[in-house]
Parts: sequence; structure tokens; C-alpha cells
Amino acid sequence: MAKQIIFTLTMILTLGVFAFTINRLFSYFKFTKANFPIRDFGKRFRVMLEVAIGQTKIFRRPVIGFFHAVVFWGFCIILFGSVEMIIDGLFGIEKSLKILGFLHYIIMASGDVFALLVAISIIVFMVRRLFMHISRFEGIEMKKISHQDANIALSMILLLMISLMGMNATYVQMQTVASETIYGVYPVGTLLAKLFSGLSINGLHLAYEICWWAHILLIFIFANILPYSKHFHVFMSVPNTFLTRLEPLGKLTNMDDITREVRMMLDPNAAFEAPAADAPISRFGVKDVEDVSWKNYFDSLSCTECGRCTSVCPANTTGKLLSPRKIFMDLRARMKEKGPGLVKNGRDFSDNKSYLRDYVSEEELWACTTCNACAQECPVNINHPTLILDMRRFLVMEESSAPTGLKTMFSNIENNGAPWQYSPEDRLLWAENLEMNFR
Repeated sequence: MAKQIIFTLTMILTLGVFAFTINRLFSYFKFTKANFPIRDFGKRFRVMLEVAIGQTKIFRRPVIGFFHAVVFWGFCIILFGSVEMIIDGLFGIEKSLKILGFLHYIIMASGDVFALLVAISIIVFMVRRLFMHISRFEGIEMKKISHQDANIALSMILLLMISLMGMNATYVQMQTVASETIYGVYPVGTLLAKLFSGLSINGLHLAYEICWWAHILLIFIFANILPYSKHFHVFMSVPNTFLTRLEPLGKLTNMDDITREVRMMLDPNAAFEAPAADAPISRFGVKDVEDVSWKNYFDSLSCTECGRCTSVCPANTTGKLLSPRKIFMDLRARMKEKGPGLVKNGRDFSDNKSYLRDYVSEEELWACTTCNACAQECPVNINHPTLILDMRRFLVMEESSAPTGLKTMFSNIENNGAPWQYSPEDRLLWAENLEMNFR
């Protein structure tokens, strides 16, 4: 009974802290702008199965992709065991899901094997991070705290797997010594059970309880650390792939205000279709976090900071400042900085800073070639160029700020109807005295 009470209070505290954190993060969404409508649920579900569940983009780097996929699939399987532990803790029973029969055997066996595979994968990740100095893990945006965050998360996952294997091993040995039924199949646990063969039944029970509490408390602590970490993608990556922008990469979205102006030019009658008097004056493009779309912010919370986007960026590869990863890490950081003020004071709140320039420089934005390699490689389907282009739109349409070459092109289009500095009357001069043979 005491175990149930302690477990219930711990779980209530965990859920309360988690709910507070999630509510704070998602309260910022109301200050973002609307994005594309959510349609084509069947296609979205297929994309989610392919990219998130199937880990297809991760497998573009086959070796390390395999280890990452093992961790993801392992978590999906082990989740069922965690649900069983929660039910057991709340109701004071043991192996509550044994009513599932043969399915329970499959779940327990899979979870036991994946615990070992995930532990091995995590050790591989830690060796890579600590000793191999992978270039894509570095960059101006990757501060010391970013590396510490990754190391802490990996260490906790490793401890989770060790405690799970210890729990299974002590359970098998305890049931064997007591001549009790073993519910489930534990291939790895059975092998490790020999390590505890010298313990008495009371010692085994104590060891089992220590592993059980260590595992469940690590789950609770890890769940509340995640929202403050890049590993929040554990929760966000699957829904983010479901919310993928389905249009072809590189397709530019039209701005409603500009579309309306063009229609008025083409159809004078449209001038009488004036917007509502109380309609807010919209900003062209993105200057600060309240100008981004909800999907942009969702992307920033889903970013894994893996660096695959930056590693394939031709601008970054040639030494320019642009790092697609930094664009979304900065968005997340800026929302964290300004969000509380927006919640407290409303949309008009200003701290005399902005996402553009204080976080992302013009030089970074104009370095982008819009090749969409970053969006193509992102394992959680973040579309980086859409946000970069929206910040460019603000620079051009609100501040008339652009590189000299672009300003010249804009002027030529305005005056000559083409990007080139030639009068329309002179466009066919190249064809003078040109002999044509139509045979």
C-alpha cells in the first residue's frame, strides 16, 4: 500500500510539472500566424509512417542510421512495458498486462532484447560525440550547453536501459528461486540472471525493487527534462512529420495581401471587395517570432540539432555564415526569450530586440541558394527555406534592403520588364541580319 501511495504521488507530481511546461510552451502558439490547412490525412499518415516510423531519411547514412532506428524502435516497444509498470504501480499488482497472453510474451521479449540493443547504440553515440569529433556536431550555434544537453540525455537513456535489464534479470532470478511463474519471456534477462545467483530471495526482491524504482523514476525525470532539451523531438518528431508541408520542395507560398493587390490590378471590380475595417494590418514577411507561422515554431521544437541540414548546405560548405540548423535553434531561443513577455503583455509587447538581426543576420539569409537540400535531408521534415524566404520578404518589402545585385535586378524589372539592363525595344537587336533557313 505504501508503494502505491508513493508511486501515485510521484506520478501526480510528474504529470503536474510536465503539464505546466507543455502549457507554457504551447501558449506561445497563439502569437504565431496561421499556416496551411491540414488536409489529405491519408497522405500525411503515409508520410509519417515512412519518415518517422520507418526512419527512411535516417537510413541515408546506413550505419549510424541503423543505430538511431534501433533506439527509436526500441523506445516504441519498451513504451508498452512502461505502461505496464504504471498500471502495476497504481494498483499494487505485478505484471498487469499478463492478461494479454501470448502478446504479453512478445512484448516482454522484444522489450528485453531492445533494451540491450538500445544500450549498445547509446554507447556508440557517446563514443562518437566524446571521442570522434564529428564535424556536423559543431558550429557557431552549438554552444557548450548543447553538447552537455546531448551527453546528459544519452547518459539517462543508458541508465534507463541498464535499470530495465537489471529489473528483468532480478525478476527472472527471483521467480526461479521462489519457484514462481515467470510471466513473459526475457532472453537477455535470463542470461544476466546468473549474475544475481548468489543473492537470497530477500536480496533478489530488494534488487528488483531498486531497479524497478530506478527505471520508473528515470522515466519521470527524463520526461520532464525533454521539453528543455533538443531531445524534445522524442515527442514532437512524429506529429511534425504528420504535419509535413505536402507541396513540392521549392514551391513558394503566395502572400494573401499581395495576391489581393494583384487581383485588384487585373480586375478593377475587386477594389470594391475591401477588407474588414477591423482587420489587422499584416506585416510582409518575418521580423520577429510573432510573424512566424505555427508550423515554423513547431519545427523549431522538433529540431533534433543533428546537423544533417547544415552538412549538406552548399552555402555552409563553402564557408558562408548560413547554417540551416541555426535558423531554427535561434527561433526556439528567441521564442523562449520573448514568449513570456507576449503572454503577459500581449502581441504588442516589445523588448527592443528581434529574431531578424539580433539572432539571424542578413548575411546568413542572403547566403541561402534555396536549393532545398536542407529540407530534403531533415529527418523530421523541417522546411528551412520557407522561413528564410519569409525573412527575406520582410527585408525587401518592408525595408527595401537587399544585395546590390538584386536591387539592380528589381530596378530593371520595373523599368524594362526584364532582369536585364536593356530596353524592351532593343531585345531583338541580336537577330538583325541573321539569316534564317526554313527548309
